[in-house]
Amino acid sequence: MAGLVAAARARELGARPVVYEKGTRAGGSMLLSSGFAWRYRSFEIFRAQCPGGDPALQRLIMERFDDGLDWLEAHGVELLTRDTGNPLTVGARFDPRQLVDALARDVRLGETTDDPTILATGGFPVRLAREYGLLLRANPWSEGDGLDLALARGAETAGDLDEIYGRAVAAVDDLAETDFVRLTQLYGRYATVTSEDGAERFDGEPSWSEIDLVQQIARWPGGRAWYELEPDALEARVRERSVLEMVEAARHAGAPVEEADGRIRVLVRAAVTQTLGGIRVDEDAKAVDGLFVAGVDAGGISTGGWSSGLATALVLGLVAAESAVS
Repeated sequence: MAGLVAAARARELGARPVVYEKGTRAGGSMLLSSGFAWRYRSFEIFRAQCPGGDPALQRLIMERFDDGLDWLEAHGVELLTRDTGNPLTVGARFDPRQLVDALARDVRLGETTDDPTILATGGFPVRLAREYGLLLRANPWSEGDGLDLALARGAETAGDLDEIYGRAVAAVDDLAETDFVRLTQLYGRYATVTSEDGAERFDGEPSWSEIDLVQQIARWPGGRAWYELEPDALEARVRERSVLEMVEAARHAGAPVEEADGRIRVLVRAAVTQTLGGIRVDEDAKAVDGLFVAGVDAGGISTGGWSSGLATALVLGLVAAESAVS
């Protein structure tokens, strides 16, 4: 998304950009998402939720995001709703495929370049998932090429390179892109959570996003955990599904689901959606002279919590293009 936004904004400013897309399709991990882009309702909430993040970049997201949504609409992206359903956030939802149709121009599929002006490679979730034995819940091409290239050109890193945004999913061996949503188990707050071997337990209430819970599971052996549920928890609803519906999806996919004494427990695995550490940039999205960074290639915005990767893609895509063309 960051690359498509940056290219569209650069065209608007009179440039003639080319998007080099390593993969076989445009859209990156955005194309696999629910299409919700959001910001926190206030800067104070943003700081409380992501206390280790760069305040200047957080303010940039806050200041540019709403106008960014208007910019998307003006460029043919249909906003399906302006309601996130979360009292902490404001934002909008779009159809990822429709966004690609609206913005993708001059995209060279299956190509890369060693001399980019703007990096928008989606971070390095593939590399991190491989190194830690976690499932991948992102596109298969974001291996960290952008990070390596930026470092070779003298850039620095920001944030914790091991910090992730991810989800607990049914404990299957391989996670197909079509199952990213279906097999996600979004009910950690209703469960007793222990490591697979029973030696570790998650104490306390997980955050609203459950990112802290997933990060803990990722550190346990095999990146696995048991979610144990009392019968009355099965009727609870998270977004549009009940807990029972999510459990049944896991069962049908072949994940271990056990029942005893009226309780149900489901084996889950941590899956990486997005890396949170990355390349250090300033408020102009510049990493070093001649190199700008957009989207989640930029690190240090969500440190200690989580904020919308699509919002970062939108805002830094616009800013990177404006800085590169000026």
